[in-house]
Amino acid sequence: MKEVVEAGKAVRLGISEATLGQIEKAHAIQPVSAVQSEMSLWTRYWIEAGVVRWCAENGVAFVPYSPLGRGYLTGALSSREGFDENDLRAHNPCFSREAMQGNRRIVETVKAVAERLGATPAQVAIAWTLAQGEHVIPIPGTKKMRRLEENVAAADLDLPEDALAELDRIPASVAPRY
Repeated sequence: MKEVVEAGKAVRLGISEATLGQIEKAHAIQPVSAVQSEMSLWTRYWIEAGVVRWCAENGVAFVPYSPLGRGYLTGALSSREGFDENDLRAHNPCFSREAMQGNRRIVETVKAVAERLGATPAQVAIAWTLAQGEHVIPIPGTKKMRRLEENVAAADLDLPEDALAELDRIPASVAPRY
């Protein structure tokens, strides 16, 4: 990748789903501009592993995908029924009946914070992601304009310290990511 940048075929280097050691190794060879990995209130591995902090300390953007927990944190999903066979969630262990029931406490906390703040659960989930640092740039997916507008409005939602602390105390997901 260093040769690609030096040849002018790429301006910057971004990597995805890399461990802290892999990021440090790559950065020593060619400066990394962005790290993209899944992160949300139920997928906090990259915070715990020190990747998000490392990115902040090294001027690297952290670009979390699925900040809405693949839609689960919106509170709109109560079961995996209705997922099309081609929907990755239909086969994801996070969306098994047991996992969805076990993770209800996560979404219930998000919904409670949202209600107190006059926001939607999606906005709270994205605002929490944004609160992880100025270098964090979440990329929620959506197919509907009204959801895009809702997601963008999360940037204007300031989570008070007590709400952040409550969200930070949410337990980890009861299921593996994949």
